[in-house]
Amino acid sequence: METQLFAKESACAAIVETGHALIEKKLVAGSWGNISCRIDAQNIAITLSGHGYETLTPEDVVIINREGDVVEGKHIPSSELKVHTAIYNAYPEAGAVIHTHSIYASALAAMHQGVPAIIEDIVQIIGGRVECAQYALCGTQELAENTVRALNGKKAVLLANHGAVCWGKNMAEALLAAEILEKAAQIAVICAGTGNKVYELSCEDVDVMHDFYEKHYSKRQQGEE
Repeated sequence: METQLFAKESACAAIVETGHALIEKKLVAGSWGNISCRIDAQNIAITLSGHGYETLTPEDVVIINREGDVVEGKHIPSSELKVHTAIYNAYPEAGAVIHTHSIYASALAAMHQGVPAIIEDIVQIIGGRVECAQYALCGTQELAENTVRALNGKKAVLLANHGAVCWGKNMAEALLAAEILEKAAQIAVICAGTGNKVYELSCEDVDVMHDFYEKHYSKRQQGEE
């Protein structure tokens, strides 16, 4: 699957559509969380700060560069823009980033626990166990650095006492990663509540399944294979 770059108008429309999806799927509430996608090598479209998704319009979306400076738009960009730009700078293949406050992922984040590699779909799309980044105040460079460090090549990370961040080569993949992450987090919480042992997939199996997803299954999802 190739990294998707959006024309500005398409980027703004994709962010609005994804915002509605996050509300519908109960991955965010109110104005919390944020969404971005790459327009080109230098510019990124991102949600504005403090605005609910239900009434979000394409005109509300802000264009920033990879340093976080506003290029176009009449609003203040998301306070988490440093996390977004840090991910794009660390992963040139990233086409979209979504930050959620979903319930079960946030529950594990509150316990400073990651999401174990216990179901196949999380390892296929995300790449294995999802770690929890060390706590830092929201909107800070420290949080951005902690996020990238804890990603460690994966497509998702938990933010301690905060929520989760996922990225994908396009918006659909980033949203799917957010959904799968929340599903896996819910399963992990349910398993922990039973007191029974949880069996993680082996590193070898994780590598095989993620490699298959990257080289074949993701392309099939896009009709490319």
